[in-house]
Amino acid sequence: MRNRSVADLMTPNAVAVQPGTVFREIAHLLDEYDITAVPVVDQDDRPLGVVSEADLLRRQTARPGPSTAEALMSSPAVVARPAWSAVRAARTMEEKKVKRLPVVDDSGRLIGVISRSDLVQLFLRRDRAIQEEILEDVLTCTLGVSPSAVTVDVANGTVTLSGTLERKSLVPIAVRMSESVDGVVEVIDRLTFVRDDTAA
Repeated sequence: MRNRSVADLMTPNAVAVQPGTVFREIAHLLDEYDITAVPVVDQDDRPLGVVSEADLLRRQTARPGPSTAEALMSSPAVVARPAWSAVRAARTMEEKKVKRLPVVDDSGRLIGVISRSDLVQLFLRRDRAIQEEILEDVLTCTLGVSPSAVTVDVANGTVTLSGTLERKSLVPIAVRMSESVDGVVEVIDRLTFVRDDTAA
């Protein structure tokens, strides 16, 4: 079982601008590529900050002044690494109140961008794919449960586990591991057990 990473979900070859790029050109790029923000990078492709639509709107209502990417950008750039899990990227966006993260390699160079809309793709995963991963990877391979012992029903990302496990201690493990599968919205636990191995 492998959760998808930032590298799996990001948009590679991200559109980026230099610190000296002017307001009008930034606005044109956002419109042309149908994006809501653009990273600002130095001469070595290392992110310095991000200019978003909100930054452009603030500039329009502010007093006259410099209108280059360097003057407009929010900085420092909050970045992600390609090996991060989608959950870590989502939590970072929430904590930092940003909608997208430039993705950098080990040398700090820009290699892509991951946005909220990229993360939403996880929840558009087909129910059949979720069901197969839980049955094969979680229950059979990881927990050693017979496929005939548990029924996995998936509807719009909601998983219902029903059936009988050999030991009570396996029930919360099966539920927790199912919850961690990409695309799962929630897990409904209807599992029973043969033996209570949690009693003191």
